[in-house]
Amino acid sequence: MQRRFLLNLALLLVLNLLVKPFYILGIDAGVQDAVGSATYGTYAALLSLGFLLNIVLDLGMTNQNTRHIAQHTQLMGKTVGGVMGVRFVLVVLYALLTLGTGLVLGFRGAQLALLGWLVVNQALVATIQYLRSNIAGAQRYKQDSLLSVLDRVLLIGMVGWLLWGRGAGAPFRMEWFVWAQTVAYGTTALVAYVLVHRLAGGVRLAWQPAYAWVVVRQSFPYALLILLMTFYYRIDTLMLERMLPDGAVQAGIYAQGFRFFEAFNMLGYLMAGLLLPMFSRMLGQKEGERAALAPLVRLAMRLVLTGTVAVAAFGAVNARAIMDLRYTEHTAQSAPVFALLIACFVAVCSTYVFGTLLTAGGRLKQLNWLAGGGAVLNIVLNLVLIPRMQAQGAGWASLATQVLTALAQVVLAARLYGVGLPVALWLRALVYAVALVALALGIGTLGWALVPGLLLFVAVVPVLAWAVGLVDGKVLYEALELRVAEKGEGMER
Repeated sequence: MQRRFLLNLALLLVLNLLVKPFYILGIDAGVQDAVGSATYGTYAALLSLGFLLNIVLDLGMTNQNTRHIAQHTQLMGKTVGGVMGVRFVLVVLYALLTLGTGLVLGFRGAQLALLGWLVVNQALVATIQYLRSNIAGAQRYKQDSLLSVLDRVLLIGMVGWLLWGRGAGAPFRMEWFVWAQTVAYGTTALVAYVLVHRLAGGVRLAWQPAYAWVVVRQSFPYALLILLMTFYYRIDTLMLERMLPDGAVQAGIYAQGFRFFEAFNMLGYLMAGLLLPMFSRMLGQKEGERAALAPLVRLAMRLVLTGTVAVAAFGAVNARAIMDLRYTEHTAQSAPVFALLIACFVAVCSTYVFGTLLTAGGRLKQLNWLAGGGAVLNIVLNLVLIPRMQAQGAGWASLATQVLTALAQVVLAARLYGVGLPVALWLRALVYAVALVALALGIGTLGWALVPGLLLFVAVVPVLAWAVGLVDGKVLYEALELRVAEKGEGMER
């Protein structure tokens, strides 16, 4: 299982590193450059509102379905049709709730129309995620990997042409970006449906009230978990836009820092999507066949710590230079926001390992209590810090929330499954972090430009990781099943 994890993770990373960073930092940031921070800030607030109520579209079905299909792949054909019928009803409910909330919050006219299109897009995204959960649950990781970038490839082509290829003409409109998303998501949903139809041997859409109730009841704990986690991931932008006199601008400033965090965070999210069906299948096996669980968790965390600590160290030290490299306005304000958010990266990716394990094990009650505490803490901190520190206050609220919830999940997973990390590994990670911060500061002191400095930093990272013991050659070789021959066999040959 470790070998399968590494190979499929490598495929996911290659595909997504080729596509998604360019989309987020090129296309999405290019849209903000074209329309201005205030206009984009309003869009970001509306998008956050759509995310906050997004759980109504899914009710936790996607995570529950991944776990179910991973353990009972043969039942896919019997479940997809019934679940899709339920989802059509949920789309209508989601649209009514989201638009109604938008009216209550004071959005009107063009803002409400834009929110309507975002409702359509969120419905398509939720459908794609559900269909992909069947593909991943069936262990078809290559197909799922290709689907994970299809919508972004389409958006890069369409929006890239609108931004840079159509020549002089009418100014870029925010609606163009949203409509392009509709086309890209709709196309990806159609492709995903065709793949699931083939895997399931046919899908017959049906509305079955009794079955719908069973699905909703089984999925509700997952729905509550996603809702609570979404609150402390996405409510910052909405609170900034609504609480402050210059809220749209502050939301745009926060979006500048959050965009880079999101570009890196998608790597952790992809790993979680790969680990969930693996953990689910392993936990569904007999007790004696679950021995590989702890090694897989430790392997995943070694990779997480190696990559995320390096990203956080370089990003936090060079926050202003990174903002100046991409943006032309508000970089002084967005740089400290980015430094705080990129520091969250280590904690967030840790939850993608331990939180995913707890989800695969059905430990939803405990996870919901943790997520509920995180949501309350984040909202309270935002209410206190945003009026005093604006966008930077939201960044501090995120950092405190993410670190505390991550630590709680690590402790809980260790108690329930005995997969805690050795103290020695945490000490190695601490030494590694201090060394990387010192390296980043040293490069800056020498006066190196950002790009050459980054290249030197990247070259030294694997050496440091190997030196402190985070990257263990023996573990990687055994995980890839590349064991060398025994000495005796080698001598005989």
